[in-house]
Amino acid sequence: MTFSIAARCPETGEFGIAITTASLCVGARCPFVKGGVGAVLTQNRTDPRLGPRGLELLEAGASAQEALDELVAKGHVIGWRQLAIVDRQGRTAFFNGGSIVSKHGGYQGEQCVAIGNLLVSSTLPKAMVDGFGARPDASFTDRLIDALEAGLAAGGEINPVRSVAVLVAGPFDFAHINLRIDDADEPVEKARQLWRAYEPQVDNFLLRVTDPDAAV
Repeated sequence: MTFSIAARCPETGEFGIAITTASLCVGARCPFVKGGVGAVLTQNRTDPRLGPRGLELLEAGASAQEALDELVAKGHVIGWRQLAIVDRQGRTAFFNGGSIVSKHGGYQGEQCVAIGNLLVSSTLPKAMVDGFGARPDASFTDRLIDALEAGLAAGGEINPVRSVAVLVAGPFDFAHINLRIDDADEPVEKARQLWRAYEPQVDNFLLRVTDPDAAV
């Protein structure tokens, strides 16, 4: 009951994920990013252990496909899982487990990959990739939210979405952008509003890391 996109920004090298679902607190279970390493999505009947393990494999030098193959080969009851990975070169891979019974799918674009389950339309992942690419001059975070909006416009999932997470990691290991909306009507719209409020503050929070004397 989830649809999402993982991507790498070719200009900045940042990794990002945007994800929404009818369940609560999706940001606690499904999206994993690490600066300089990659992005991993684990969803459907989620096993959050697969996210950190996928990042470990990427950091050790595995490609997106190699990391995915390892997770699939050794993952617990992997047939219930849906996975997507982007590596540090922008290569992508995704997996749909054979036990997933709802309408689901995945689609790869240029340095991005979208997946979804419990969907109204199996064309939704492509719509998300198209939405992500529709405004190439917009900020990376805006484009990730664009992809969520495109997924909604393509039909979304069969239940109303209630939570959103948007993560971006670039100059540091941690996600310096980590937006979460939980148990809300129209959470994608609220995520856009939250980003508009937070966007002007991002550089100052990064400055607090590198030069706190100069920060506000």
